[in-house]
Amino acid sequence: MRRAPPQYALWMVVIALAAAFVLVRSGFDLDYVIPKRLARLAAIVIGGICVAFSSITFQTIAGNRILTPAIMGYEAVYLLLQSLLILAMGTHGQVVLGQSGNFFLSILLMLAYSWAIHRWLLRNGRHNVYFLLLLGLVLTMVIGTVTQFIQLRISPGEFAVLQGFSYTSFNRAQPEQLLYSALLVAAVCLPGLKTLPILDVLSLGRDQAISLGVDYQRYVRLYFALIAALVAISTSLLGPTAFMGIFVANIAYAMARTSRHRVTLPMGCAIAIGIFIVAQLLVEHVFNYKTTVSILVNLVCGAYFLALMVRTRGTA
Repeated sequence: MRRAPPQYALWMVVIALAAAFVLVRSGFDLDYVIPKRLARLAAIVIGGICVAFSSITFQTIAGNRILTPAIMGYEAVYLLLQSLLILAMGTHGQVVLGQSGNFFLSILLMLAYSWAIHRWLLRNGRHNVYFLLLLGLVLTMVIGTVTQFIQLRISPGEFAVLQGFSYTSFNRAQPEQLLYSALLVAAVCLPGLKTLPILDVLSLGRDQAISLGVDYQRYVRLYFALIAALVAISTSLLGPTAFMGIFVANIAYAMARTSRHRVTLPMGCAIAIGIFIVAQLLVEHVFNYKTTVSILVNLVCGAYFLALMVRTRGTA
């Protein structure tokens, strides 16, 4: 009997987890409980796709499996925006802008930040990807320091509101935001899916890709734009995800046993969605909302990152 491919079995597990998430202790309440859970499930699916697609693509471009798009400072820009809004308008800023207004403003600011550094550094091929990563790391530290300075100037009550934006949460997303996010993710992922063979070639390295006839600078700019858009959408919708991308990407590589992106990307999406569902189930039914998804995800993924670093150093 022929065994099913690993990705199909993985997606079956994810579907079973999704069904459990929606139905467990729901009382089959179709008026409130199940619709709310379906909204959270939609946020989980969108966030999982964004995290997996952006992280695996970013690692391919960077040529390093222990990096995530967070190193570019997108999440730091998001937290800086929220800090500035609270400093300028207090908690009333969320009422003035509304959740959808804040959502779109966050996306536009992160995309503008990404466009600025890519336009400056990747124009005419003057700098390589590693210089871009180094600048992103420095900007992340600088922006984080400015954000901390702003946090010292707001009241404790406003700081508590700001802390809510620094954690991953599936409860903030509204149906309108979910619809816009789904359309944006579909529009962003479509060009990436059409050029997966090019991404496979880019994974061989810059010199090899150029020797095989790939317009390296053009596709690097394209993929960095796609990554920035996906990170902006997921961060604006859910909040920062930190180490999640490293964990998802490396588990996908291990399970797929191939570097072909038509295999690793779907598996990464399934893994990210499954992890988010399990974390949300634990928050709701085990810890009774006494912890957050961010804490659980960062604990597991951070421990995996440390183990990966130790193992890599030991085999070097």
